[in-house]
Amino acid sequence: MLSRLGLRAAPAALKSLAPSLSVGSFHTGQHCLAPLPPLPEKGGQVRHGLIPEEFFQFLYPKTGVTGPYVLGTGLIFYLLSKEIYIINHETVSGACIVGILIYIVKKYGGDVAAFADRLNEEKVAKVLAVKNDSVNHLESMIEQEKKEQWRVEGRNYLFDAKRNNVAMLLETNYRERLLTVYNEVKKRLDYQIAVQQLTRRKEQDHMINWIEKNVIQSITAQQEKESIAKCISDLKMLSKSTRGAV
Repeated sequence: MLSRLGLRAAPAALKSLAPSLSVGSFHTGQHCLAPLPPLPEKGGQVRHGLIPEEFFQFLYPKTGVTGPYVLGTGLIFYLLSKEIYIINHETVSGACIVGILIYIVKKYGGDVAAFADRLNEEKVAKVLAVKNDSVNHLESMIEQEKKEQWRVEGRNYLFDAKRNNVAMLLETNYRERLLTVYNEVKKRLDYQIAVQQLTRRKEQDHMINWIEKNVIQSITAQQEKESIAKCISDLKMLSKSTRGAV
């Protein structure tokens, strides 16, 4: 009788619970606004290794503390009484397997979890290393970009310095060309002066030679004897005057 009443009341109860049940009601974590929310690192609290704690908290205000256990026990008895689930050798095998699994989990679960956590930490460390390398590379690229921007900002000063250098080179070349022109003009003028001086000297030498030649040609033998005698008489007079003075 109780099973029939429970069977009749189950659909109505499920319909009444369906609108209020949601995925978020069994999870107390904060919603993430990212397109793909990250998976939680640790699962929520469960009872008996299978049933979520949110299920009990959901039923406590309506059924009390014993409500979830009564509901579970009633469903088990209902399945057994209506022979929906029949106990056979597979049930015993399943119970043994579940017991072995529970023993394995209790015995080696911590070690396996530690090994899995270690593998996960290694993977996370590798990912973090790659991330840090990428971040460092990007930071170096940012610093390089800032340096290039600083160089671009100082390009105006560089161009001004280059313009000044070019202007100085042009001025130097202009001065050198002026000096070259001055030296060349001075050389030509010096050459003209040297030519004129040489011409004048040659003319003077020619004139002196011509005069001497003509004078020598104009002197006769008698005049030469007279001039020699005159010279000798002058020398004698000079000697006498010199002795008288002594």
